Amino acid sequence: MTKKIAVLGAGSWGSILANVLVENGHEVNLWSNSEEQVQELNIKHTNEKYMPGFKYPEELVTTTNLKDAVKGAVAVLFVVPTKVIRPVAQQLVEVLDELDTKPLLIHASKGLELGTHKRISEVISEEISAKHRSGMVVLSGPSHAEEVARKDITLITAASDDLLAAKKVQNLFMNNYLRIYTNTDVIGVETGAAFKNVIALGAGALHGLGYGDDAKAALMTRGLAEISRLGVAFGADPMTFIGLSGVGDLIVTCTSVHSRNWRAGDQLGQGKSLEDVIKDMGMVIEGINTCKAAYELAQQKDIEMPITQAIYNVLYNGASIKQEISGLMQREGKTE
Repeated sequence: MTKKIAVLGAGSWGSILANVLVENGHEVNLWSNSEEQVQELNIKHTNEKYMPGFKYPEELVTTTNLKDAVKGAVAVLFVVPTKVIRPVAQQLVEVLDELDTKPLLIHASKGLELGTHKRISEVISEEISAKHRSGMVVLSGPSHAEEVARKDITLITAASDDLLAAKKVQNLFMNNYLRIYTNTDVIGVETGAAFKNVIALGAGALHGLGYGDDAKAALMTRGLAEISRLGVAFGADPMTFIGLSGVGDLIVTCTSVHSRNWRAGDQLGQGKSLEDVIKDMGMVIEGINTCKAAYELAQQKDIEMPITQAIYNVLYNGASIKQEISGLMQREGKTE
């Protein structure tokens, strides 16, 4: 059954999820704040800055008018950078109030709000009350837009406190190349999604320095232990971290050139300055801000996160990557 869905954010992941929904037979309005991008998508059906060479279906409608995008939509999907989640939610609630509508809200962004350290679903829920939403679902897991675009096999998670809402999202997105599992551990899914970007910076740095598979496996394994430790302290189910949004997302983000965080770490490992890396990337590197949040949360909860602290020292204190690695290796011996 065809449903209208609004997708907010026309970057690589947002535009490809919009493409999936169109291919699944839904009516999709994609919202962007860039008139130039809107014109390119509507006329040329391309999005060269984010998905070079990919052709979008003519049925996909893109607009800069938030009200037009949302009007009549049964679901609204946020796929914008973490730093603009709150202002976009503030714009959206005004539109929903004017339209007197109550769509299902979904987000597929990964990170924590800078300063407050709040999860994305918390931020959206603060700005958009239950009066204007029929549910809140997190869509997350090991996925690269480039691979979903070419219909590679991808499995991700729809998480919500309301299992029925998660199942609705499952039904919207599932097809023969994209499989969705449901989960009720929103804290665990969002924690895994956010903090794996920090470990991916480290994995990229190891590659840039020339380390091999043993080092990368060690980093991912011990990095997952840190993510789990922090997530459980905030109420997550430890089992979530051995699932798609935990170890699955960590593997794909720590081993792929498609990952912006991995690429940023790789450049840092090769000796580039953080300023130059950010400038060269041209897109948001979520792991940089998330590392600061993870470090501060670990301090608040008195949780041992040595890898996160080492990456924080490199990003924010100008520490040498090689010295931080040496420091990690020379720590007192412990049981696993």
